[in-house]
Amino acid sequence: MRVFQVIRYGALAAAGALALAGGAAILLGRPTEPRVTAVGLPAIGGPFRLVAHTGAVVDSSHLQGRPLIVFFGFTHCPDVCPTALASLSQALSDLGPDADRLQAVFVTVDPERDTQVALAQYMQAFDPRILALTGTPEEIATVTKAYKVFAEKVPRAGGDYTMNHTASVFLMDRQGRFKGTIAQGESSEAAMMKLRLLIGLKAT
Repeated sequence: MRVFQVIRYGALAAAGALALAGGAAILLGRPTEPRVTAVGLPAIGGPFRLVAHTGAVVDSSHLQGRPLIVFFGFTHCPDVCPTALASLSQALSDLGPDADRLQAVFVTVDPERDTQVALAQYMQAFDPRILALTGTPEEIATVTKAYKVFAEKVPRAGGDYTMNHTASVFLMDRQGRFKGTIAQGESSEAAMMKLRLLIGLKAT
């Protein structure tokens, strides 16, 4: 069973895990050359229509045709989200021209604070090819449900709050089918191999 990591914040902040029913496993075999085989894949993913940090309306149907990388987080995240986005930015840079064969999206789990303007400012620190997406709370709830993403608001003193959320990066193929994940804290070498295989390149 595939376990998706959940990041929890608060007085006892610690990385947790969310087990998904009917989960998935990524098996890396090397009989002749590296390949990824997906076993017992759950029904993850689905259509969405959200607003990008650029102001453009993004329909998921327009993203098909290229493999999709999907990460859920929020701009007030203290460490995990900016670290994941920085790592993804570095991976896209390392892929060189082949990075244009992928589409990466960052979907907020905190639409109340993460407006289009807030996301536009936040994404200046990361690769411009990453689309940050927001929407109404109902629209975001639809996407998190489709991707089996856990997200909850955690109140803090003074009326503030933070978000607990799934921290895995989802890998989707050209037809929008779930192919696996990159776990939070996974090595850059393993992550790069998965991205290369996702776009049909040989692992190095």
